[in-house]
Amino acid sequence: MVETLKKRLGDILIEEHLLAHEQLQQALSEQRRTGQPLVAILINSGLVSEEDIVITLSEQLGIPHLRVESYDIPTEVLAEIPEGIARRYHLIPVAKTGKSLTIAMSDPLNIVAIDDVRMLTGYEVETVVSLDSEIKKTIDRYYGGKEGEGDDFADILRDAQTDTVTVVEGKEEIDISSLKKEVEQAPVIRLVNLILLNAIKQGASDIHIEPFEKDVRLRYRIDGMLREVQPPPKSLQAAVVSRIKVVSELDIAERRVPQDGRFRIKFERREIDFRVSTLPTYYGEKVVLRILDKGSLQLDLDKLNFEQQPLDDFRDSLARPNGIILVTGPTGSGKTTTLYSALHMLNNPDINIVTVEDPVEYELYGVNQVQVKPEVGLTFSSGLRSILRQDPDVVMVGEIRDEETADIAIKAALTGHLVLSTLHTNDAPGAITRLIDMGMEPFLIASSMLMAAAQRLVRRICPDCKESYSVPDPVLKRAQFNSVPGEKVSLWKGRGCGRCGETGYRGRLALLEVLRVKENVQDLIMASAPSGEIKRVAVENGMVTLRQVGLRKVTAGLTTLEEALRVTAPD
Repeated sequence: MVETLKKRLGDILIEEHLLAHEQLQQALSEQRRTGQPLVAILINSGLVSEEDIVITLSEQLGIPHLRVESYDIPTEVLAEIPEGIARRYHLIPVAKTGKSLTIAMSDPLNIVAIDDVRMLTGYEVETVVSLDSEIKKTIDRYYGGKEGEGDDFADILRDAQTDTVTVVEGKEEIDISSLKKEVEQAPVIRLVNLILLNAIKQGASDIHIEPFEKDVRLRYRIDGMLREVQPPPKSLQAAVVSRIKVVSELDIAERRVPQDGRFRIKFERREIDFRVSTLPTYYGEKVVLRILDKGSLQLDLDKLNFEQQPLDDFRDSLARPNGIILVTGPTGSGKTTTLYSALHMLNNPDINIVTVEDPVEYELYGVNQVQVKPEVGLTFSSGLRSILRQDPDVVMVGEIRDEETADIAIKAALTGHLVLSTLHTNDAPGAITRLIDMGMEPFLIASSMLMAAAQRLVRRICPDCKESYSVPDPVLKRAQFNSVPGEKVSLWKGRGCGRCGETGYRGRLALLEVLRVKENVQDLIMASAPSGEIKRVAVENGMVTLRQVGLRKVTAGLTTLEEALRVTAPD
């Protein structure tokens, strides 16, 4: 049926003397071989121009012609058709009226596509005809896709040599000399570039390439959550991994031990760093790439969307000449960004700022940054000792991991330095008890600590599909949500649309809990009080807990109740 429909399009072009019969047969053969739309084949081969196809179809079929690239498509209309369907059939929804949905197509004779849209949406489908290139650009603009990339995933795979790797009993047999040649082939290079650029365009923070027995899984971490995307075939697993290792200056012949590296690319006039980690698994090497995009780094405390009270406490502590400031939270909670923002605020010509980090994630102009290198004896503790001989005013230690580093950091704070660092604890009061557990004397902690902060990241509600809903009283009560019993409470959530990948979320924001070490808190530290008691007194002093900060963001319509409960513990 599809072939018959495609011939109807070809017959119209032949009747208009725009295409010869032999040329049509050649294009149909190519269509059967590649699966590409006939319109794209005719245009790409130069047999017919886009304008001729659009004008002819519009006149012969009586279908309106729409310049879709300059058309403003409402969000609720765009949400009717998923990105995958739009890209597969080269179409995009442009309007809906009553029970009718209007779609722009480069080939309005594709009844299969029209039937699929009708079944998917439940609407009667009207069509307008548009230039294929304009439809592609419009899909990229609204769905956030591959505009300007110049590569199609299927095209790359067709060009790639896929017979260089054999799998025997779950383990790869690889000829290293052949592999070195393969990773320099254009299709493999283009495939890796496509994986990297798509991750950047979708705002991913990490790329996971995971080998399994019969396939490879490719996932992007977007807004803190992993999303599965189209992976490379199993036969290209070794070539893709080796290409990444080559640009990271890692040993492609060494596949038995983990390796770490990094590389940098230029994209849209900005430099983006990739931190690479490989890990041997049973079916090959798993690769994780951390994306460090300086262009997306926000280094202004006022623009991190903290609540005003925690932000004021943080600023007051940073204004002190000496003492220790700790930011706590799990990996990926934005601690480093917060500390970098603090350093950015403090950074001026009359202050000497030195950091010791593992790794140096972003380069800060005017800040002396030291990279930890344990293999040559440069650890956090040894680096911190050396830093203190460099006449610093402000010291930032990437993480306090052991007793020795904690001891040096606290003593540095007591001897006139402002020290910033991170710890892995669940909340701000836990930072104090964690230091005591590490062997620090309580009187030293009480004398040196200015504040401890706990941070979490929650996903923002997508503004394009945001809608309100009512929440039952029992749910609010379990969430510790302060509301009047019986009062109807409306909160917000995302319905899911093409702009947010059907998740209902787009972007993230930070929650911050700040504990100022005031006199009554110092007394509790001296008495080695448990963290629960310290938290109770801190709340009496005005501390807003992570749960309450999260619920405030929920009330403001910035995130969902589910997100706030996911990342915060009950008070």
